[in-house]
Amino acid sequence: MSYIERAITSVLKNRVLTSKCMLITGARQVGKSTLVKHEFSEYNRANFDDRLTRLQAKEEPKLFFMNNPCPLFIDEVQKENSILEDIKIKVDESDERGMFILSGSQKLELMKGMSESLAGRVSITELSGLSLREINGIKFNRHFVPTEEYLNEREKELKSYHDLWKIIHKGSYPELYDVERDWQDYYSSYVSTYLERDVNELISTDSITFTKFLTAVAARTGEMLNYANIASEVGVSEPTIKTWISILERTGIVFLLQPYSANALKRAIKTPKIYFRDTGLACYLTRWLTADALKCSAVAGNMFETFIVSEILKSYTNEGKDYKFNISYYRGKDKNTSGENEIDLIIEEDGILYPVEIKMSGNPKANMGATNPVLDKIKEKSRGMGVILCLIDKKTYLRENLVALPIEYI
Repeated sequence: MSYIERAITSVLKNRVLTSKCMLITGARQVGKSTLVKHEFSEYNRANFDDRLTRLQAKEEPKLFFMNNPCPLFIDEVQKENSILEDIKIKVDESDERGMFILSGSQKLELMKGMSESLAGRVSITELSGLSLREINGIKFNRHFVPTEEYLNEREKELKSYHDLWKIIHKGSYPELYDVERDWQDYYSSYVSTYLERDVNELISTDSITFTKFLTAVAARTGEMLNYANIASEVGVSEPTIKTWISILERTGIVFLLQPYSANALKRAIKTPKIYFRDTGLACYLTRWLTADALKCSAVAGNMFETFIVSEILKSYTNEGKDYKFNISYYRGKDKNTSGENEIDLIIEEDGILYPVEIKMSGNPKANMGATNPVLDKIKEKSRGMGVILCLIDKKTYLRENLVALPIEYI
């Protein structure tokens, strides 16, 4: 089994040197344990998936730490939150750095424990599935923002991506790239082993309803989130769907892209858009069984957009950056046109708004950025270079402030 070096490694090693305790969050099977095993081999290991290990940590914490001395990696730590109090005592009694590495997939429960027990004592990092950069061995590790400086630096390490639709369909879970694993078998096992066990125990419903819910959400990836519509399809109440989607978000299965908020945009829609974090999982749930079928399907555009959004988020997390307040979208009627206008992504950095369109096209047009001037209404911000991320083969300026980029630039 081959190990694909993770882009976030240098960030994690630096944080181990500067923090007493480090937490790695992320969905199941994105490679948290494998990363720590390869990059922090000197750490002792305890896995809270093991019931006896959890039991000892809960009932005999002193004995647990005698059997598992620091430096210690605890996997799936959220399964026994009581240990966090004991970790707090140990880090407060010592001046050592890098005492604990913790990992967990249930951010919902995990973050509650962290805020109560380890506030100010833990460095938190998110690990996503494999990025296109990691799959292709590209060392460039800066978050995507279409400044001239970024584009010039990125061009030094450009590499053509082949079989893009195969990767979109395959997904980003490392095991699919480590061994020749059957795609359907992997995702079938993932849903039954991890989602139905870990997520469904938080949702507490029968497996048929849970699967209907997952499928209904996957079918809407890249769309505006309509709780009532999903509730009607699944057969449960709208408040229940809101709770369940919140759990999917906090366990790293979906991402909610929030609308850009500004007083100047008075006719902007306030509804978030929903994206699956992994396109392979979304394809499995919606029964697109081959890359060719997906490429030619009616959902190809949404799946392509989902993939690009996920790659941009990974560019942030792999650099150790928080994307929550940097990435949004716009949809509304603030332009003088009859219908609604949309900007797929707005990336904000240093008071500058960069409008990004995502198009499954090899022939981008300047009018694809026609909504961008609506951002000029926001007087306290300035508008930066507009971008169309698409299937073009080279960087092409369509206007002085609008450029079409191959997705290799992410």
